[in-house]
Amino acid sequence: MLLRIFTEPQQGATYEQLLRFALASEDAGFDAFFRSDHYLRMGGGDPGPGPTDAWTTLAGLARDTRSIRLGTLLSSATFRLPGPLAVTVAQVDAMSGGRVELGLGAGWFEAEHKAFSIPFPPLAERFDRLAEQLEILRGIWSATAERPFDFEGRFYEVTANVGLPKPTQEPHPPLIVGGAGPRRTPALAATFADEYNLPFVPLDVFSQRQADVEAACVTLGRDPGTLRRSVALVVCCAKDRAGFERRAAAIGREPSELMSSGAAGDPEQVISKLSAYRDAGAQVAYLQMLDISDLDHLSLVADAVLGEMA
Repeated sequence: MLLRIFTEPQQGATYEQLLRFALASEDAGFDAFFRSDHYLRMGGGDPGPGPTDAWTTLAGLARDTRSIRLGTLLSSATFRLPGPLAVTVAQVDAMSGGRVELGLGAGWFEAEHKAFSIPFPPLAERFDRLAEQLEILRGIWSATAERPFDFEGRFYEVTANVGLPKPTQEPHPPLIVGGAGPRRTPALAATFADEYNLPFVPLDVFSQRQADVEAACVTLGRDPGTLRRSVALVVCCAKDRAGFERRAAAIGREPSELMSSGAAGDPEQVISKLSAYRDAGAQVAYLQMLDISDLDHLSLVADAVLGEMA
């Protein structure tokens, strides 16, 4: 199982703080450094320096890191038009030497949209827009001057796009589609994605969605084995109970809730939880670390967990 670090900078983080954590993740041997794509802090509390833009951050990290993969979990289809997004992701991919992945979702945080003047259509429309954006991204990235891409949808139209700039990765940066819904998300993942992500779901739900997405693949004539599966879990780890409770308090979570919903406790307990998801089909785990000032936490997980899950 590949282990990736997943951060939530909308809770308040500067670029320098994110860079420090990304470099530490790279040095520790984690496969990737991902961040959320949000503009509004969740849950109240001190916003600190405020949010940072996801793709501006990733452009900086593309130049300031060496080998770790980089991406979003998940960018919202409501935030950006698909053509400019294709250019942005292709450029950051080139800046990183081919290390970028794009997670794209329908968007869900209504208060954030209102706070930043972003239209927030009804759920069905958001999913329809997401489907068109995924088709457009793949179409633009595969276009050439000899075979330009055209598209006419309900929400977006593309005329004679020649697919420039080209991303470094071929045929394109990996696309991640995620969410816990039983119908549209598995169908979109089966149709467009390289990876299907289930964020913060119980093991039984994770297992059921594997059956759902495999059925969607079969319906489309796609080999389910070509779609990578992943899970996102909050991680809170310490060598002893007192340390675990301190880390839980630092992120505003109850120890019992973390033990139930996350990869939490001592290293052996974290390994046990991750192993259960691996046995259920997860090839990748995104470890949500909510306190990016706690480099000792990152080091502990790297030293005690990373090697055991390889």
